[in-house]
Amino acid sequence: MQTHLLRTLTIAALAAGALLVPATANAAPPANDDFANATVIDPSSLPISEDVSTAEATAEGFESSNVACLPAEKTVWYSITTSTTGVLRADAAASSFSDTIVRIYKQTGSDPSGLNFLGCANPYYNGTTQVNVAVESGATYYIQAGDWFSGGGSLHLTVEMVPPPANDNFANAAAVASLPYTDNIDTTAATVEAGEPGLCTPPPSEKTAWYEFTPTASGSVSASVGANFAPVGVGAYTGSSLSGLTQVACGYGQRVTLHVEAGTTYHFQVGSFGQQGGPVQFNLEVPPPPVAGFFFYPSDPSIFDTLQFQDQSYDPAQAGFSSEVWNFGDGASATNCCPTHRYAADGEYSVTISVTTTDGRTATSVPQVVHVRTHDVTISKVLVPQTANVGQTRTITVGLTNSRYPETVQVQLLKSVTGAGWQQVGVLTQYVPVRAANRTTNFDFNYTFAPDDGLLGKVNFQAVAAIQGPRDAIPGDNTFISLPTKVNH
Repeated sequence: MQTHLLRTLTIAALAAGALLVPATANAAPPANDDFANATVIDPSSLPISEDVSTAEATAEGFESSNVACLPAEKTVWYSITTSTTGVLRADAAASSFSDTIVRIYKQTGSDPSGLNFLGCANPYYNGTTQVNVAVESGATYYIQAGDWFSGGGSLHLTVEMVPPPANDNFANAAAVASLPYTDNIDTTAATVEAGEPGLCTPPPSEKTAWYEFTPTASGSVSASVGANFAPVGVGAYTGSSLSGLTQVACGYGQRVTLHVEAGTTYHFQVGSFGQQGGPVQFNLEVPPPPVAGFFFYPSDPSIFDTLQFQDQSYDPAQAGFSSEVWNFGDGASATNCCPTHRYAADGEYSVTISVTTTDGRTATSVPQVVHVRTHDVTISKVLVPQTANVGQTRTITVGLTNSRYPETVQVQLLKSVTGAGWQQVGVLTQYVPVRAANRTTNFDFNYTFAPDDGLLGKVNFQAVAAIQGPRDAIPGDNTFISLPTKVNH
């Protein structure tokens, strides 16, 4: 719908403009306007560049049957009988109009009915101005070029036979003298030799190129490839002949990192799958070291907590890790990705993780200090009167013991209520020092017994203590329910 609207508005604008321009005599169509008058290209003259005005070009009736890459309106024709087998490229990138359409056909007869469509290009359809097709020596091919909606203009067409890259074959592998190394090649016309090993991901590679590297020192290298037409693969091999290669690493659409030995020659195979090919960049470099890191929880552990450690290490070179070694700072260690550990005593423990990649690179994390602190207070008693009268004010005493660290503690006092559970009757916050066993710090609440207590005839009190700030290691002993107090009217 958007394409139709764009075309309609464009045609309307062009028509409106035409009404404002004085009529002039029409120019003649280009000489190669019709299929029968196609310009013949001498294959020995390639590459060539052709410029022609298509403003007065037409489209013959049979052309409407092919709408590949959108229908073409003003077209011209070229023919070529190739003298070699390879890849033929036609490109209209430098034309004055942007809606170029280029199609290539193989002629299997003597007129338009014998045209066998091979490929096309249109920036609005498949994002390109360039067509690449495999051709056979001695066969005749036709190139049709025109526009979609703009009414034509200055068509600039280049036609060439695309050669395979110089390092297409194993014997002609490009030598990598030093690192880092970068090379840009075009694999459009690349081939695969008989007996050439396939890359690691099916289907088999069909367009490959080769590189070789002999390191002067043992270590790690990282190979990567980039292309904008499709993912490409890279394989690494040892061996001195195509039939004697041993694959040591392979990756599809990702970096390949491996350990290399000084004096050993390594061959790198770069390839795309199927018939896809195009500009490819090959990179070979010394990879950076891995980055070791981790996190743990809880962040405020006590001696009663089992800590969970989680490896956050990563390898920029994507080789992966062969080992992970943890040092917990208390003499204990572990060798897996996500260990657990419990500390026996409060203290400061410096923890690290050391990682080793599959190709032998290592890294150790920045130490993280685990602060183990066991905070714990206990409600050891709640003192209440045995009996009380409605309206009488009595003292309710909540006693806390603390043998570890001085704390600020908040205590809530609640009473039992029929059908409503517990109702808060007071809150006190105060300092609780460290004291010897069985010595308490008392929180004294003054409570006036209410008529509802008298109706019930008794009341229970519940005390709940909470350390302010640190986490209590044993919260289960922070709640205490008193014996009942008998309440008289």
